[in-house]
Amino acid sequence: MDGWDVGDPGVVVLPSGRLVRGRASRLPRPDGAAPDFGLYLAARRPDPLPWPSRWLRWPDFCLPVDRLDADAALRQLWERSAGQRVEVACGHGRGRTGTALACLAVLDGVPADDAVAWTRSRYDRRAAETPWQRRYVERLGVR
Repeated sequence: MDGWDVGDPGVVVLPSGRLVRGRASRLPRPDGAAPDFGLYLAARRPDPLPWPSRWLRWPDFCLPVDRLDADAALRQLWERSAGQRVEVACGHGRGRTGTALACLAVLDGVPADDAVAWTRSRYDRRAAETPWQRRYVERLGVR
């Protein structure tokens, strides 16, 4: 299995070297390889995909509906990133996706209170758009 290319749009290199692609699910999938696994953050179940995936109920501008399910889904994505092409996506690819990427950074060793700034500098300057999304990341370190 080949991983993502570091220079591809949306690809974030975690401190351990793991690669995760963040993207907007409302836009066409980027050219190139398909993910081996995807985590999709949306209020409603997305259409079926041709690769293994998991849906996490997460309304726009909000937090995950089920925090325990979210913790498990994020951990699953992080674990799979060790050897698979994984992606995380929400509608516009910023708020929820940026929040999830910041959570992955925490799982990978970035201090929780630095993770949003870390993600904004490597993914999108508007990642984790709302105050409650930012607090969600900060509190990940104590859950």
